Amino acid sequence: MKSLAELEAIRNKAQEKIGLRKSKDGFRIVVGMATCGIAAGARPVMTAFMEELKKRSIESATVTMTGCLGVCRMEPMAELIDTNGKKVTYVKLTPEKVRRIVAEHVVNGKPCLEFTIGQYEGKE
Repeated sequence: MKSLAELEAIRNKAQEKIGLRKSKDGFRIVVGMATCGIAAGARPVMTAFMEELKKRSIESATVTMTGCLGVCRMEPMAELIDTNGKKVTYVKLTPEKVRRIVAEHVVNGKPCLEFTIGQYEGKE
């Protein structure tokens, strides 16, 4: 940093990123970021959620992280919780799957059932 303006630019950029993670209404997206999730690729999944929401100008969704969601072999995982508290748990996520989840579930209200935990149980 060489100037106060540079510091201000860094601050503004950080606040913009934080703003993507906070919202009082709409979906709450919780990405499992324990060591098991990170090792399986949770960081790119979380980044994909934030980028896709920003690209679509969706401000009514919160993206947060948590520790282990309890089924390490299904990582990377994320839970989408709607305003009524209904939760859908997505497993074995990739950034490509995230784009579809945002388009179909967040935007259109239709969960992508083939990416949910119920579709994978007993198949491994």
